[in-house]
Amino acid sequence: MGPPSAPPCRMCIPWKEVVVTASLLTFWNPPTTAQLTIESRPFNVAEGKEVLLLAHNLPQNTLGFSWYKGERVDNKRLIVAYVMGTQQTTPGPAHSGRETVYSNASLLIQNVTQNDTGSYTLQAIKEDLVNEEATGWFWVYPELPQPYITSNNSNPVEDKDAVAFTCEPDIHSTTYLWWVNNQSLPVSPRLQLSNGNRTLTLLSVKRNDAGAYKCEIQNPVSANLSDPVILNVLYGPDVPTISPSNSNYRPGENLNLSCHAASNPAAQYSWFVNGMFQQSTQELFIANITVNNSGSYMCQAHNSATGLNRTTVMMITVSGSAPGLSAVATVSIMIGVLARVALI
Repeated sequence: MGPPSAPPCRMCIPWKEVVVTASLLTFWNPPTTAQLTIESRPFNVAEGKEVLLLAHNLPQNTLGFSWYKGERVDNKRLIVAYVMGTQQTTPGPAHSGRETVYSNASLLIQNVTQNDTGSYTLQAIKEDLVNEEATGWFWVYPELPQPYITSNNSNPVEDKDAVAFTCEPDIHSTTYLWWVNNQSLPVSPRLQLSNGNRTLTLLSVKRNDAGAYKCEIQNPVSANLSDPVILNVLYGPDVPTISPSNSNYRPGENLNLSCHAASNPAAQYSWFVNGMFQQSTQELFIANITVNNSGSYMCQAHNSATGLNRTTVMMITVSGSAPGLSAVATVSIMIGVLARVALI
């Protein structure tokens, strides 16, 4: 006869359920009380304005609380202490007279300066004498003044000079932007930004660089734009053109030539015929030309600012006979002659 079998277990728990229960007990934590936190309203503050350090989740059993400048509790950095039961407020060594504390542990700081930038720590003193602390931060930025632009050369010569614009004043934690003719800067290897974008350098300026330049300064609380500085690029003259392009004339016609060259400032013009100076005008007019007026007509353009000269030559040919009288004119003359003969 074999050994007796084990009696059935009426109160047994299945093994799988034991494993699940053990897992739940291992990873389950009892709910904790929400932690004390500080919210800065606003986080970025304009100098001269106010900021509220708002306390969240102040413990229910708080006896009192204290505010400190910085991230640690230090009596030398105490701003203010508050007793809940008596609502008594005691200022500390770091109190400036601009701080106001509220019963909900929030701290208001008015007329802030850049020296107020940084961290502030709230210490809550509980009935069980276990203190709870939280730290908040805010940044103070100045209200930005209107910037202005300085330049080393506002009348540069094309392909010769470089221009450096500097946006003033130099202000810490400030973003500098540049605009030309109310547009953002074009992408060009000749345009270089340096000194934290405060300085804009135009290498080997071109006539297309001319226009109105502005700089803008920004920080998280304000922005301001400078007045425009006009860049006047001196260039030219380019090779002049003579018009009209017609170079063949008949004796008795009028010769009227005009010369033009792109130039800043405007070019001064001189005419030479067969190498001989004629006059200093943009247009050359000769009435009732003859074959003797044939030859080379040269226009010279001069820029007094760049000191450059450019010339172009047109060959004029006067040939053929003078234009004859029209048939109508000839008939009229004949009638007039015959009438006079009849009167005689």
